[in-house]
Amino acid sequence: QVQLVESGGGLVQAGESLRLSCAASGRAGNAFVMGWFRQAPGKLREFVAAIRWSSDGLYYADSVKGRFTISRDNAKNIAYLQMNSLKPEDTAVYYCAAGSVRNVRDRREYGSWGQGTQVTVSS
Repeated sequence: QVQLVESGGGLVQAGESLRLSCAASGRAGNAFVMGWFRQAPGKLREFVAAIRWSSDGLYYADSVKGRFTISRDNAKNIAYLQMNSLKPEDTAVYYCAAGSVRNVRDRREYGSWGQGTQVTVSS
């Protein structure tokens, strides 16, 4: 199982930026995917973005498309989530996830999860 360590959350004002990082201890084959999900109080955990490690396939939720960018550093086994033009509705705990995934938007397919990092956007 992959171990994940997240960093980079914090408190910002609307319109500002943050970059989250997720360091993985290892990889799991060609189908390996690293994804970001978020969960706001009282809401279900929702898909934000994902990247397929072998093909560079990128996936985004409609709510963040054009504002968030997912990328990776192969050598360091780190995935990043650059979040620009943040809105108060982006406030949530952000989780990194990893696994050999077919449907990158389905959280049930991910076998490894980070501890979560809080992102708070004030208006």
